[in-house]
Amino acid sequence: MIEISTRRTHLDAHTHKMASSTLSSETTTELDSLETFLKPLQIDTQLVHRLSQDLCINFADLAAQSDDQFLPTPISESLLLQRAAVDSKDPGPHLAIDIGGTNLRVAFVELSHVHKDGQNETTLPLRRHLEHSWPIDSHLKNENHTVLFAWIGACISEVVSKACAQFGIAAAAELPLGITFSFPMVQESLEKATLLQMGKGFGITSDLDLGWHLVDGYEKSRSDLPRIRVAAITNDAVATLVSFMHQFPTTADINGTTAIHVDRRPAMGLICGTGSNATVFMDLDSLKESKRPKRVQTLPGQNGGPACLRIAVNTEWSINGSAAPLRAHNLITSWDEHLSGAVERPGFQPLEYMTAGRYLGELGRLILVDYMTKVLGLSSTTLPEKLLRSFEPRNTTFLSHFRPGSNNDWSALVNRLTDEFPPGPAFEWTKGLAQALYRIARLIEYRAAGIIAASTIALLKCSGALPSAEALASMYDRPTELQLGVGYTGGCITNFQDYLQHCQQLLDDIAAREYPEAASRGSRVRVVLQPCHDGGIDGAAVLVPAAVATGI
Repeated sequence: MIEISTRRTHLDAHTHKMASSTLSSETTTELDSLETFLKPLQIDTQLVHRLSQDLCINFADLAAQSDDQFLPTPISESLLLQRAAVDSKDPGPHLAIDIGGTNLRVAFVELSHVHKDGQNETTLPLRRHLEHSWPIDSHLKNENHTVLFAWIGACISEVVSKACAQFGIAAAAELPLGITFSFPMVQESLEKATLLQMGKGFGITSDLDLGWHLVDGYEKSRSDLPRIRVAAITNDAVATLVSFMHQFPTTADINGTTAIHVDRRPAMGLICGTGSNATVFMDLDSLKESKRPKRVQTLPGQNGGPACLRIAVNTEWSINGSAAPLRAHNLITSWDEHLSGAVERPGFQPLEYMTAGRYLGELGRLILVDYMTKVLGLSSTTLPEKLLRSFEPRNTTFLSHFRPGSNNDWSALVNRLTDEFPPGPAFEWTKGLAQALYRIARLIEYRAAGIIAASTIALLKCSGALPSAEALASMYDRPTELQLGVGYTGGCITNFQDYLQHCQQLLDDIAAREYPEAASRGSRVRVVLQPCHDGGIDGAAVLVPAAVATGI
């Protein structure tokens, strides 16, 4: 077959071969037409590396100039790196809540506990007690804030009531509360936060004092239960990093297999589920002065100005300030533009539209319908009615697992399409259409993995976590693997085709390109994705004793 793109990858050839080996010559011709049609989606490692370089410059500029992105928090890196003594004095369990875009979680979280296995005892981090989860129904999202926070308060009181019975908590006690809130906000101190516009289907406007409204909502249901006091507020990406640092501590050891020194450092929290976001620690003086918090939680006795502090920064990297590098590399296609124009705030989060679970299913649907009507010449009036519906909630899940088995049984996928999108009398799902949708899913996923990998490398370089090649050469006096951990959470990166594996592969490839001389010294740099799936609620709990220790 004729090569149609210089950006063709091993992934492209593999999926095309899988299809061609079992399909007729007529269908193979359709696949060739499909390849040409899908050319705008194709990427390779070289492009991803160039994108990471441009995003690094872009991120540094956003940190220094943007009011909407790279939002600092009052949490210092030193506070969390030195948290072991604090945790041992106050392991909990601590009351924590996680308010997400679709669910509310409440639990008491123990920061460390002893696990017994026969005669052996092991101290393990993070154990949740009395964990409850509730869906946030649409009517709650659309109501005024008083109704929403009263409902949240009632859910908290339900768990606190059970905790009083289980742990013997006195009614006169005051419980410090850790809060994770999965929406943009501005913080001047760890225990106070002002909401920005929420989005994600919520009707609440900005400029609400989150802590005050949560306590007020709880008071409506408290009765004779203990009072609560807000100790710490953070967002989901920050909480994921906080939780990850608790589980992936800074270590230096020897890899017994290779006898290479391994320097492990937790460096970043990554959200890639319904939406996409990331958190890193950055120098305070790299941020726009007007964004810097008035008070930063540090260790007792720690002094120093902006040049001495590194703080957790919620990047909100998906907001449109990061669009320029994506456009410069022609990654935003006409399908992406169509999707962007159909969302609640057109053009607001271009990176998220291309990488996150809320949108990938819709993107796949748009591309498939476009292919069926423009390339195959099918009339839209004959297509399954459900296929023509925008933003069907199940589409991303369906596309995530849409793949042939090891025996390349395309008929099974035809049956799945028929069940999911029942055809009318003038239409029939075919093997060729099943293969086309699989190809679309793979390209969407690989492009998303490439954008996330490029953004991750860019952010780690921008934040100083990844050293320059020159600095790396002088950091160690023996062969070393510098291993930067990225704690990730989210169903999209975990479940959508091979998103996670491809993202890790691309991270390894880009790191090798960034540090070509390291191998000659027997060293290397790796950015390693590690699961941190309960980071929202766990991170909120980890912050409670840290906040209490600093006097909050």
